[in-house]
Amino acid sequence: MTPTIRTLSLAEITMFVDWAAGEGWNPGRHDAAAFHAADPGGFFGAFVDDEMVAGIAAVAYGKDFGFIGLYICRPDMRGKGYGKAVWDAGMARLSGRTVGLDGVPAQQANYRSMGFVTDYATFRWSGRFAGAAQPEPTQSISPDRFAAVDAFDRLHFPAPRAAFLERWIAPPHVALVCMDGDRVRGYGVARACREGFKVGPLFAGDIDVAVTLLASLAGACGGDIHIDVPGGQGEFCAMLGAAGLSRGFETARMYRGPAPAIQTDGVYGVTSLELG
Repeated sequence: MTPTIRTLSLAEITMFVDWAAGEGWNPGRHDAAAFHAADPGGFFGAFVDDEMVAGIAAVAYGKDFGFIGLYICRPDMRGKGYGKAVWDAGMARLSGRTVGLDGVPAQQANYRSMGFVTDYATFRWSGRFAGAAQPEPTQSISPDRFAAVDAFDRLHFPAPRAAFLERWIAPPHVALVCMDGDRVRGYGVARACREGFKVGPLFAGDIDVAVTLLASLAGACGGDIHIDVPGGQGEFCAMLGAAGLSRGFETARMYRGPAPAIQTDGVYGVTSLELG
């Protein structure tokens, strides 16, 4: 049966995030509203007899970048072409842009066949953080600091995303910044998930600031944390292991089109595997 493809409402995105939980992806408890704010037209579903059978996020950032994530077909509807239908709709929406995604090892060859090229590996570190913070002060991100944090984010993310950030740093998420006068040295966000808390983004000018922010966020959460760290952050990864976290889930950040020119050495934790 040929499905109907259309954009998803906020309520449908909320249901879609529940699908991700069913897949074991451990999404955040309040992800849907922030995801929708990133790009209200960027979520597609395939519908058969008015029931959603597959979905995808194809979020457009700025004029030149987009990200594919949350690519799910309902288990009882797989093998019928519905997943391919939403994939085609998402990629058509992002046509002409550099497109990013985080691919699991089993799917990376498939993505390469469609023109995606690996930029870097990402590893998830999980557990109760027992590291010691450096003597760097952290503060909540008050409204008067938002513009500076937004500008710092832009150095480490491929495109502007102010509407998303406004929701992402708002309660009940925990968002902290390290400042030197009016200058942002780093910031991080932690959000409650189905299991534990995910930290992301964690962007910082140096490893001491990154460790301080992570320790402060972990202390505020008071439970197990999960953070997706680029594989090139060897010293930071060694610290995570020494602080009691274990390396697990692996993905690769892949791009179709020119890789974005960002300060990757300041990325200690990606924002999310769903939206980049």
